Amino acid sequence: MCATAEHHSVSSRLRSAIVQAIESNGGWLPFDRYMSLALYAPGLGYYMHDDRQIGRWPGGSDFITAPELTPLFAQALAPSLRQALQASETHTLIEFGAGSGALAEGLLEALGNEVGRYCIVELSGALRARQQQRLARHGGRVQWIERWSVPAAPATDAVVLGNEVLDAMPVQLLHFDGALWHERGVALDADGAFAWRDRPTALRPPHDGPWTPGTVTEIHVQAEAFISGLAQTLRRGVALFVDYGFPADEYYHPQRTAGTLMCHRAHRADSDPLIDVGEKDITAHVNFSGIALAGQAAGFDVLGYTSQARFLLNNGIADSMARADARERAAAQKLVAEHEMGELFKVIGFAKGCVFDPIGFAAGDRSHRL
Repeated sequence: MCATAEHHSVSSRLRSAIVQAIESNGGWLPFDRYMSLALYAPGLGYYMHDDRQIGRWPGGSDFITAPELTPLFAQALAPSLRQALQASETHTLIEFGAGSGALAEGLLEALGNEVGRYCIVELSGALRARQQQRLARHGGRVQWIERWSVPAAPATDAVVLGNEVLDAMPVQLLHFDGALWHERGVALDADGAFAWRDRPTALRPPHDGPWTPGTVTEIHVQAEAFISGLAQTLRRGVALFVDYGFPADEYYHPQRTAGTLMCHRAHRADSDPLIDVGEKDITAHVNFSGIALAGQAAGFDVLGYTSQARFLLNNGIADSMARADARERAAAQKLVAEHEMGELFKVIGFAKGCVFDPIGFAAGDRSHRL
């Protein structure tokens, strides 16, 4: 079977699986369940059937993340991670959603013997295979975990890292009609196509508003549950997450009436997750206030919250850029430029069972904004 025919077959089977889920649920599927199937249905979802999504363009990828953009990203994270490993008195580093393996490769080289065990939690078998090939020379230092279940996960001492992980967790959609809130889900129209359908709900955004009639926004139950579970599992350690998003007062600003839901394919963005299901990424920005509160409620201390630019500059990326060639400097500039990734992306840090002054938040900490 040629690649095009195989891809079409996978997309058709994914669509059939979602249709069956809708019909089994009385004709209506909450959006978080739709998003979960679209991205993570075993063997069928966007992340589960191949590894083409992440990489440089041109080359057929859909998007590029900071580690693929330049190795200076991993090098700039290394000082904070080294400090966290020492403060936690551990040699275990756990990365959630390692993508192409570029970040793991860079960190293993930069941190050397500071890392005795590098664990990757990766749901996608296709991406896992790509990572294993890339990291083969590091041998038994690198281990893979397919699932992270809080009841099953043993209490551990570790430093945890997630780059663009929280944004890929399914979200629930809410719609305000000017008087009432509704949960937005997916149904089938008269022609059998996926269509939006709203139902009254007791769910509310974690913010007081005011709300503009017609507003559609997201709530992040799964991401917040993930942080809560991680806090319960981590006995002693540090967790750092890098992602795009805002504090609650910006996330739920009255002018943000269309929410943040977005799709990515071939380095282009669109706002319709109901078409070409399984063929493009579906993502939402992160409400970092909700993430911080979920972590605190479960036993984490918030180490800090700042822009990606400030975090990387605190870690010395400017010196690395000065030593790099023109091509690497240009790539790294995208990491810190305010109109590129520097301001949109944020870094939030948590700690449990250890106390130290994190260098990544030494200047420009915005924890008071959460």
